[in-house]
Amino acid sequence: MFWWFKRGDDYIRYESRQLAVGVYQLCVVMVDGTERVETFDDERDLLDRQRSLEGNLADEGFTGPHGWNL
Repeated sequence: MFWWFKRGDDYIRYESRQLAVGVYQLCVVMVDGTERVETFDDERDLLDRQRSLEGNLADEGFTGPHGWNL
């Protein structure tokens, strides 16, 4: 699943994905195009991290999440 946040002309995108049983990733693409990947062994930890990221982005003035499924 892809989600993005918008602030003016700036966008930040993240993708959450399950790689295998018990292996999850959160990939974040920043405004400047840099990418960081965090790996989790528990789906709840991934979801908690997503919520934390969304809260931080809202605090920084980004709107969202906007998203779609592939």
